[in-house]
Amino acid sequence: MTKILVLQHHPEEGLGSLQHILAAQGHQTEVHRLDLGVPVPDHLLGYGALIIMGGPMSVHDTGRYPWLLSEQQIIRQAVGEELPVLGHCLGGQLIARALGGQVTPNPDGPEIGWWPVTKTLEAMSSDWLAGLPDSFTLFHWHGETFSLPSGAVPLLSSDFCTQQAFAIGKHCLALQGHPEVTPTMVQAWTKSMADDLQQTGAGVQRSRTIHDHLEHRCEELLGSATAIYRPWLEQLR
Repeated sequence: MTKILVLQHHPEEGLGSLQHILAAQGHQTEVHRLDLGVPVPDHLLGYGALIIMGGPMSVHDTGRYPWLLSEQQIIRQAVGEELPVLGHCLGGQLIARALGGQVTPNPDGPEIGWWPVTKTLEAMSSDWLAGLPDSFTLFHWHGETFSLPSGAVPLLSSDFCTQQAFAIGKHCLALQGHPEVTPTMVQAWTKSMADDLQQTGAGVQRSRTIHDHLEHRCEELLGSATAIYRPWLEQLR
């Protein structure tokens, strides 16, 4: 059993389906709600892994959210200690930024909704994403993107965003998409972040499209999520 530190930034962007995957394997999660004022720990003593969730803020909003800097510090510590580190969307961007990459507006605009991602050539010969088809659908909700930090291996891309995922070694996985979402989460996001859906751009789906066959889409996504997380889960101590 591994005790996992989870850093959460928004009330509706929790672990989702990943919570059930972790619980089924007997792992324990300790969620720190940074949006509610719970601080980032100064150290990782007692934790065997780190998960960073998504959020509507930018990694650059450190004036308003100073804990974004504390997160980057704990990410560097975790990666340096070769603890398993997993980031989703903002979490993936924080990993990139903490390790020397850049986070910038996505050149092709926001990417929101159900869009396919494609494995990179590097992913084809990697243990990461094994068992997944060359192309599959993920749920997305982002306007920024990351560049690859030193030593990172690109794993996924999409038509609207070149960098969709990267790995560093066997322990660190950064994702731009959201394999963790459930129908309840998707419904909540389309309400609480409805203004995002009014943006123009080919990569922005409307609420009706996002909700179409939602239960079935999330069932298929769970299968993909299980395969995405599997190599990372195998590193838990």
